[in-house]
Amino acid sequence: MARARFGLILAVALWLASPFGHAVVLPPLPQPSWTELNAEQKRALAPLATQWDKMSGFQRKKWLGIAQRYPSLNAEEQARLQRRMTEWAKLTPDERKRARDKYKSLQKVPPEQKQAVKQKWQEYKDLPESEKARLKAEATQKRTPRPAPSKQQPVAAQPPPAPSAPPSPLPVGQAATR
Repeated sequence: MARARFGLILAVALWLASPFGHAVVLPPLPQPSWTELNAEQKRALAPLATQWDKMSGFQRKKWLGIAQRYPSLNAEEQARLQRRMTEWAKLTPDERKRARDKYKSLQKVPPEQKQAVKQKWQEYKDLPESEKARLKAEATQKRTPRPAPSKQQPVAAQPPPAPSAPPSPLPVGQAATR
């Protein structure tokens, strides 16, 4: 009797210690393709139509959550969401990564600095379009990498290199043994 009880306790302990006893890992459920979306989802997510089937399941799930909330938004909010989706769809993967990183860094900023950023953004929005265009052009010029000035003399002014030794008949990487 004691032996049976010990065996049962041992079996349960081994089962709980096994990787299968704790949790079952399920593969992620595939998210629907563009053709599988209903008309309401397609209308809400229209700016993403060309990229939808290239997105990961996680990204699709996130956008489906946004599409689910879309009908509850007023017309102005819906239009703003559509504009932002269109802008997002135009970004390159690198630009999206930078935007995500910037968003994450702004989440760590103290509230006073967040307020200062909001105030600067409001000031920018209040600028005339000509001033916004000028600032945008300046920012684009700053981002364009320029080649560093060459420290070498012009090619014509340099003397030709003097031959140091006759060329080796061996292929590159093989040294002659003497």
